[in-house]
Amino acid sequence: MTAMSSRTPASLPYTGNAEADALLAANPLALLIGFILDQQITTIKAFTGPLELRRRAGTIEAGAIAAMDPAELDAIFRRTPALHRYPRTMATRVRVACGIVAEQYGGDASRIWREAVSADDLVARLSVLPGVSVEKARDILGILVNRYGVHLARAEALMPEQPSLAYVDSPETMARYLGYKRAAKAVAREAGTPP
Repeated sequence: MTAMSSRTPASLPYTGNAEADALLAANPLALLIGFILDQQITTIKAFTGPLELRRRAGTIEAGAIAAMDPAELDAIFRRTPALHRYPRTMATRVRVACGIVAEQYGGDASRIWREAVSADDLVARLSVLPGVSVEKARDILGILVNRYGVHLARAEALMPEQPSLAYVDSPETMARYLGYKRAAKAVAREAGTPP
């Protein structure tokens, strides 16, 4: 039995930018790109990235991005202000992820979860994408369950236990989530461990 979704939210309130938040909700690839970029930069900048990528590249279609000349995509990521503090690495990750979506899912990122037979299967499918850890895959699962009404076997067992974007549904819950992240980073810095 594959995943079924019963709704699509009007926006995912992760950036404070109405256009970026609407794109994240409406475009599954945009959401995945946001998660790929969400490393070593602020969450807000990471999830605004898909909108800015679409503006600069003229598209956010998996096949088109995968087919881009790597140097061209690198230049798009580097253009001031850079899309990420590590533009070359992230341009490569996004291009590879788009290649996987184009080749394995016909360019439709939503097929990753629509065709998953369980939450474990979904986490495994997502974890293949560069820059998407198991933890991020579980966060995406949580978003799909909580915001899109996706039903998958064992979803409850794999839902994130810590504060996560999976539980953000308003600017207020986003503010609380960002506060949690800041506090966790401060504790990690004091302990001398990476956040």
